[in-house]
Amino acid sequence: MNFLIADTFTDSLTRLTGDEQKATKTTAFDLQINPATPSLSFHRVDRSRDKNFWSVRVNADVRVIVHRTDRSLLLCYVAHHDKAYDWAERRRIQEHPTTGAAQILEVRETVREIFIPKYVDEAPKPKIAADKSKKLFSSVTDEELLSYGVPTEWLKDVREATEDSILAIAEHLPGEAAEAVLELATGGQPRKPETKKSDESAFEHPDAKRRFKVVTSAADLQQALEFPWEKWTVFLHPDQTALVTKDYNGPSRVTGSAGTGKTIVALHRAVYLARQNPSARVLLATFSDTLASALHHKLQRLLVAEPRMGERIEVESVNKVGLRLYRGNIGAFELVDKITLEALITDASKKVLGHKFSENFLMSEWAQVVDTWQIKTWEGYRDVARLGRRSRLNEERRKLLWDIFSQVIVQLEKKKLKTMAAIFTELAEKLKTVKHPPVDYVVVDECQDIDVGQLKMMAAIGANRPNGLFFTGDVGQRIFQQPFSWKSLGIDLRGKSKTLRVNYRTSHQIRTYSDRLLADEVSDVDGISAVRSDTISVFSGVAPQVSICDTESKEIAAVAAWLNKHIQTGLQPQEFAIFVRDDAQIPRAESAAKLAKIPFKVLDARVETSSVKLSICTMHLAKGLEFRAVAVMACDEEVLPLRERIEAVGDSGDLQEAYDTERQLLYVACTRSRDFLHVSAITPGSDFLGDFKQGSR
Repeated sequence: MNFLIADTFTDSLTRLTGDEQKATKTTAFDLQINPATPSLSFHRVDRSRDKNFWSVRVNADVRVIVHRTDRSLLLCYVAHHDKAYDWAERRRIQEHPTTGAAQILEVRETVREIFIPKYVDEAPKPKIAADKSKKLFSSVTDEELLSYGVPTEWLKDVREATEDSILAIAEHLPGEAAEAVLELATGGQPRKPETKKSDESAFEHPDAKRRFKVVTSAADLQQALEFPWEKWTVFLHPDQTALVTKDYNGPSRVTGSAGTGKTIVALHRAVYLARQNPSARVLLATFSDTLASALHHKLQRLLVAEPRMGERIEVESVNKVGLRLYRGNIGAFELVDKITLEALITDASKKVLGHKFSENFLMSEWAQVVDTWQIKTWEGYRDVARLGRRSRLNEERRKLLWDIFSQVIVQLEKKKLKTMAAIFTELAEKLKTVKHPPVDYVVVDECQDIDVGQLKMMAAIGANRPNGLFFTGDVGQRIFQQPFSWKSLGIDLRGKSKTLRVNYRTSHQIRTYSDRLLADEVSDVDGISAVRSDTISVFSGVAPQVSICDTESKEIAAVAAWLNKHIQTGLQPQEFAIFVRDDAQIPRAESAAKLAKIPFKVLDARVETSSVKLSICTMHLAKGLEFRAVAVMACDEEVLPLRERIEAVGDSGDLQEAYDTERQLLYVACTRSRDFLHVSAITPGSDFLGDFKQGSR
């Protein structure tokens, strides 16, 4: 008999108390070992349309709902007695007549009313039709809807769907059907599910695997039950599974807007490579120590049932990897610090007469051109394309600049100091000559923020080997690095870049509002485009709230009231976060939490979120985090974009780039929220909020 677990079971498990969860897990293991054990008390759910639903006693009040046939036993749901029975009475499990995928179906007759949400505060609806009463699928045949996995008994509701009702109807449908109708409604072309093979179980269908897991061992069950709120450790969307398990003839990249599961794909890809290649060494890397720590934490959860595999998967920031490999392959070194470097550039500029370059311009030209590309000669600087730098420089001005920078290079060599760019460039050249690469496979998450030198090292390690390099990231979330050409460094991703389009983390309303901050289509320097407008969210919610207040005290009061409102509905302090642009605004966030009387913790670069407290941090540290409710405070006129950053732009042509990354920073902060978002500022507020609220961009 096959033993399975459904995602509805892990969802419901998280709603129990700690003691109830522990007792439920014991019952689950007993069911797996021997469902015929006399101590297990089975009772048929007589009022269910599906006669294979049974309840199993956990304690005096908690019941597990299982689906039992001659061939399988499926853990479906767990709750207190009445709630558990009510769930079973309103559902049945079926094999879809067209696709053959096993589905948990909400019985239409038991849905008394399809609740159509009332949109307030200009909440976004899908951009579908001018006539809101127009039926969206009048030209779509029943056969086509069935081919997308729409259950037969829900065909009529789907056919009657309008702009006002489509989101509410989609919430009652199985995942593949919900995604398809939402994509059809917004003008897209959905992926058609595969049809079941003749000798395949309905639970083995790719779309069934997004909600059912065949448990073959106690270790499998342990993985599913250990962190039930982390569904991604067990259940993957078919599109994600295809990307994780595909063989690539060279470098590849997975893109997608916030919440589409790129990091999940990266984690599963690293584990897949390690599992398929038992002697291989896998590097799972990202651009910062903070995110590397978060990745390591998630990897431990993914490998809870097979921790030994983690010994072959190294999780580190790219900088740490580079420094370690340099020491091991080349030798000791001393890094130049920022203060010393600034002094060297200032001293050199004073020795060159006849120029009017500001210190800010000199620092940015050094960092983004000379040092980044490791230019060592006048000819090299004279001819460099200066990608990402918009101010033109004629040969005369370049010569003046080179007179300055050449002195800096000489001084660095004299003092035996190195920059990080020099470390990575030298290391890349060395790695090209070694017989055995330091690792067999490299998986890089948040790749939009790795720099030129780091990518050179990656290319040297794995660019010429099948499956050697696998990247995940989103150009729209680039907040640290200037754009540059990957192709020029030997990593050509044309035709090898795939986009995830299903948002699992963020509600339709929050995603739609946040997307207004960015263009519908974004491209990298190599011309590879990713369309953002066809992303869909799998669940609906409430509109974000935007508050523009007269004074700081009124903003603090507004945020505190918003926090208290959601605390009263049952949200816990650890489900909240407050983000601000930089450290100067942290006290404002603290004041809001104090006024709301909610315990909080200000996160540092380690970003160790508290299990019982509201989190407060800057927008840069928000990367990689997620919460049910997020307040983004202090989006003031001179805070976003940050005045100091704009004033520090050395190249006037780079102003647009600075504005763009500030806008992307706000996008990152807003998309950390799952269900509730509050954005606030002091009058007149950031210009970005006009785009955010009105969708004028």
